[in-house]
Amino acid sequence: MPNLPPNSELNVLFAHVAYEFEAPLKARNTGMSFDVARTPADLIAKLPAADLLCVSMMWKNDMAPAAKRLKLIQSISAGTDQYDRAVLGAHGIRLSSGQGVNANAVAEHAISLMLALSRQLHLLRDHQHAKHWRPMQGDRRIREDEIEGKTVLIVGMGGIGQRLAALCKAFGMRVIGTRRDPAKGGGAADEIHADSQLTRLIPDADFVVLTTALTPETTGLIGREQLAAMKPTAFLVNVARGKVCDELAITAALSARLIAGAALDVTAEEPLPKESPLWTMPHVIITPHSAGETVRYEDRVLDLLIENVGRLQRGETTLVNQIV
Repeated sequence: MPNLPPNSELNVLFAHVAYEFEAPLKARNTGMSFDVARTPADLIAKLPAADLLCVSMMWKNDMAPAAKRLKLIQSISAGTDQYDRAVLGAHGIRLSSGQGVNANAVAEHAISLMLALSRQLHLLRDHQHAKHWRPMQGDRRIREDEIEGKTVLIVGMGGIGQRLAALCKAFGMRVIGTRRDPAKGGGAADEIHADSQLTRLIPDADFVVLTTALTPETTGLIGREQLAAMKPTAFLVNVARGKVCDELAITAALSARLIAGAALDVTAEEPLPKESPLWTMPHVIITPHSAGETVRYEDRVLDLLIENVGRLQRGETTLVNQIV
């Protein structure tokens, strides 16, 4: 594959309904020109002029023949299932994933949810809206708690899971992790086990936090058996994908108070249907799949794009997060 031309001859197309790449790219003075597509129709119209494309779910594989100049797709997200590798290869289009761009953001969101559940911030916020000043709690069983000394089971010890493990250790927690191949390590975790050991490990956990990718193996990973194995004082936190859990089983377990509560950034159907009982359960925190979104997201995607453009310009064959 020939080297990419210099930046002054490159046009990058940013295709996303919300993210704003224009100002961060201008601030870097790369010399690249750029355009923005907010709808699939915009993407189709502007794609023939693009040398580089930053996109996620807006991409459709039948667009490839129209991408006459396209040399690189830098995926905005870590997931790349929507891209047909053979189609891209046939059209000489390289593909890099956005893996890792939101690892810190999601890990921080997860620890925030753990702290919120432990400190009952969601209940106190409800009291604020009701203009209710809760009195001091004589009953120790219903007081706020501390996470120091607690055990967290992190399911999925990739980049997000390992970053979360480091944060949990900073809070003085015991960290157990699972991953498909435990030989790849667990970062700061005290223990690392195979995913197959999950149900055996759950009874030790005060928090079960899901950070795993959604695969055929992890679909429905948390169901009635796993929920029944949790301590009645334990919390479930899901910042992975909604379908990692059996949502009906979670709803039933929460309704029956079989576990202390849950914080869910993701649900099986998004947005969460208005009729879902999860919305109004006092011991549940719902966030709108926002764990990975911070003001630094676009900059981290641009870091990957610019690095990969440089590699192609130098004639290197390997990309950061290379898929194709």
